[in-house]
Amino acid sequence: MKSLTELFNFTGKTAVVTGGAMGIGYGIVQRLHEAGANVVIADIDETVGTQKAAALDTAAAPCTFIKTDVSAEADVKQLVATTMQRFGSLDVFVNNAGIFPQKPVLDMEVALWDKIQAVNGRGVFLCCREAGKIMKQQGKGNIINIASIDALHPSMAGLAAYDASKHGVWGFTKNLALEAGKYGIRVNAVAPGGINTEGVQKMSSGAVPAGVDMAAVMKQFMAKIPMGRMGEPDDIATAVLFLASDAASYMTGEIIVVDGGVLLS
Repeated sequence: MKSLTELFNFTGKTAVVTGGAMGIGYGIVQRLHEAGANVVIADIDETVGTQKAAALDTAAAPCTFIKTDVSAEADVKQLVATTMQRFGSLDVFVNNAGIFPQKPVLDMEVALWDKIQAVNGRGVFLCCREAGKIMKQQGKGNIINIASIDALHPSMAGLAAYDASKHGVWGFTKNLALEAGKYGIRVNAVAPGGINTEGVQKMSSGAVPAGVDMAAVMKQFMAKIPMGRMGEPDDIATAVLFLASDAASYMTGEIIVVDGGVLLS
C-alpha cells in the first residue's frame, strides 16, 4: 500500500492544463506544480500565461507556457508535440479551457453558438484525441475534463449554448472512458458550481447582455447555495489533484460535483 505522500507525489510526471493562465485553470496549475509535476500552461493569453509560468518555474519542477487555441487542430497538435519534446511524457491532461457567453436562444447568432461549441466541445475532443494517442503509446495516462453543474442541471437562463456544450463534455467523458480504459487511460470529470474567477467577476460587474439584472441573478444563485458562499479556484484544483493522483486509481468515467450543495436545491 502506498503512503499518502506517495499517492500525491507527481515528481517526474508531466501535466498540461488548458485555460491555465487564470481562474480555475491557474488554481489547478498551482496544485499540480506544488505536488511536483512538470506543468504546461496552455492558453490563448500569452502575456498572462508567460508571466504565470515564469513565477512558478523551477529546476526541480518546471512550468512552461505554450500559446494554444484549443479549438484549432494545428494548435492542439503542436501543444502535445512540444510537451513531448520538452518532457518526454504526458501523464495528466486537464481540459479546463472554456467560454460562457450569455445570450437567449431566440436572439443568438449561429456564429456565437458555433464559437461556444468549438471551444467547449471541439476543444475537449481535440485535446483528448491528441493526448490519448500519446497515453496509449505509454500504456497509461490520466485525462480530467472540467464540465459544470450545468452538465447536470441548468443554472440560469441565457446559458443554453454553454449547457449544451457541457452536457456534451460529460457524455464524451463517459464514452471515452469506456474506450480508453483498455489502454490504461483514466478519464474523469469535475463539475464546478459557482466559482469566484475573473470571468465570474466580470459578469457580476455588468458585462452581460442588455436587460439582464446581474445583481438579481447573482442574488438568486447565491440563495441556492446551502454552504452560503461561492467556491474558490482551489476548491476545484484539489478535486482535480485527487482525480489525477493514484488515490483515484480505480476511478474512470466518473464526475465529481463541487458546488457547495447547489444541486441539492
